[in-house]
Amino acid sequence: IGMKTTHFWGPVANWGIAIAGLADYDRPPELVSGPMTFALAAYSAVFMRFAWMVKPRNMLLLYCHVVNEGVQLYHLTR
Repeated sequence: IGMKTTHFWGPVANWGIAIAGLADYDRPPELVSGPMTFALAAYSAVFMRFAWMVKPRNMLLLYCHVVNEGVQLYHLTR
């Protein structure tokens, strides 16, 4: 596990989704797509389990999806 593997670059790329969700905090709720937010929440829920079950366990990917799940659930409740 290191910078030359997908165990590093996959989660780094996925952080872009969580960061984009964080950037939408100030956006009016009517401009945030409900179906896309639901899809991203479902995606993160599935891949949280994947990150936990894969050997070796990918904690960077797990943390990324935990943050994204929280962000998307917040957007769904607005």
